[in-house]
Amino acid sequence: MSRENNEDTTVYKVVLNHEEQYSIWPADRENALGWKDEGTVGTKEECLTHIKEIWTDMRPLSLRKKMEEAK
Repeated sequence: MSRENNEDTTVYKVVLNHEEQYSIWPADRENALGWKDEGTVGTKEECLTHIKEIWTDMRPLSLRKKMEEAK
């Protein structure tokens, strides 16, 4: 089987949940419950690179808020 047959040609979108956690989802599918579009669309690699650049604090939003309150 050639590499071309294994290449992922799916268009993905970056999605975000209420805890400000990121993931990718096929752009042509309805989002899973609790996830909304972040606005970025592209190849899997492009979307994952975007997430890597913007998601610098992987703690859930609720944890970040509790830690800020504890200061």
